[in-house]
Amino acid sequence: MNAKLRRQCRERKRRLLRRIDQREGVRRTPMIAPPRAKYELAEKPQAVACGGLVMIMELIQHTGLRNQINRAVSVLKLYAPYDEADHVLNIALNLLAGGTCLEHLEERRNDEAYLDALGAPRIPDPTTAGDFCRRFDELKTLLLLQAINRARETVWRRQPKEFFRQATIEADGTMVETRGEKKEGIGMNHKGQWGYHPLVVSLAETQEVLYLANRPGNRPSHEHAAFYFDLAIDECRRAGFEKITLRGDTDFSLTEHFDRWDDDGVEFVFGLDAMPNLVEIAENLDESAWTRLRRKPRPSSGKLRARRPNHKEAFVREKGYKNLKLRGESYAEFDYRPTKCSRDYRVVVVRKTIDVEQGQSRLFDEVRYFFYVTNATRSDRSARKVVASANRRCNQENTIAQLKASGALAAPLDSLASNGAYMAMASLAWTLKCWCGLMIRPQGRQDERAAQQDVRRHVMRMEFATFLNAFMQVPAQIIRTARRLVWRLLTYRPSVDALLLMHASLRRPLRC
Repeated sequence: MNAKLRRQCRERKRRLLRRIDQREGVRRTPMIAPPRAKYELAEKPQAVACGGLVMIMELIQHTGLRNQINRAVSVLKLYAPYDEADHVLNIALNLLAGGTCLEHLEERRNDEAYLDALGAPRIPDPTTAGDFCRRFDELKTLLLLQAINRARETVWRRQPKEFFRQATIEADGTMVETRGEKKEGIGMNHKGQWGYHPLVVSLAETQEVLYLANRPGNRPSHEHAAFYFDLAIDECRRAGFEKITLRGDTDFSLTEHFDRWDDDGVEFVFGLDAMPNLVEIAENLDESAWTRLRRKPRPSSGKLRARRPNHKEAFVREKGYKNLKLRGESYAEFDYRPTKCSRDYRVVVVRKTIDVEQGQSRLFDEVRYFFYVTNATRSDRSARKVVASANRRCNQENTIAQLKASGALAAPLDSLASNGAYMAMASLAWTLKCWCGLMIRPQGRQDERAAQQDVRRHVMRMEFATFLNAFMQVPAQIIRTARRLVWRLLTYRPSVDALLLMHASLRRPLRC
């Protein structure tokens, strides 16, 4: 960020803070009372609501994403006039511009300012975009994801050495419901939901989607998971990660692959079903083998407040419903050899003691066991850390929820393969959001570095809708000059500082 922009941001921020300060400003009632207004149409000036897209366009160019896509995916026999990258980026940019489905491409392609902002005479319409997705099969979708991963390596090369200490690869399935009756490949799951059941493989540290595979709705969660785990392992090894850990729930305890992953130096932490033989082992453990499990309190920002009453529990007690209350947790561990393995592995078991109440009466105690299997040694990862790592896997549910909220996990087309291709292209919008945070490299004085590190962490953890409102939906005037395109931001809010910081970080040269 140059000195002029920095000075303008300081002045605008000072003026904004003075305006929203309750001790100053206008005191009137009602506060929201707009004056009489009318519409006018500008003659020459063009503006877009998604002024943050210029940063995304710079990011795409900086990572070489366009070249990687065109080199890896050969779908079109003739460019008339769009190439493969035009179609893929068109779908991803539509979501980043505020669209949520294919039909919103029609609004984008009829917006002259949006076309000027992208430097495009025109972009594909929804029908053309759908036809492009129908040209994909499972192999071509995989090649597209690998092309995105090769561009991802450019982003990873900018990271500090601490980034490469640990890569935690997670996998989970999710249901994408659809009411369409003529969509090829749909299935019904055990809950009676019709649709598709895509597999999502992501990196826990950054929430990036590494691989995504569409499957019928009636397929199990772990189907093809080992194949995509292996691809993700190769990707992380090629990037230079020192330690790789696989993580998943009970469906992903693929015991036939444990020995192979262990020999390959890959650590894993998976849930195990509470099978009768495991429950029997846990029940026969000596009481001295159990240790009380103390959960770390969540860090709170600001002043501590009094805890509010639990109205839900009061309602359950008043109506006389059965109420389950956790009394305490303890953990232990033992060695266990799964049927398809040739060696023993550590199994950490968590015992939950639950009070079953009804109304004001306590009925009985209930004990439940939760099992986790790992090949991590006791010196590398204690039993308590195994439990904590397994519980952090739940954060992938947030990643999947954000993919759904962004419109990436949707089924707008008519076949299994075409919807899988659309999901892969649309998930690029979430990936680009993650890259925006990763590209920030703190520099300057210690206080400046700390502030920039906070911005980096905040952007990477930000929800997709919040990211759009904070950084993408910034109105900007588009000014075409002889040699460049100028995006003049028409408003200021505190998030503009972070937007300019991310854009300035993209301009810095790559670290060797």
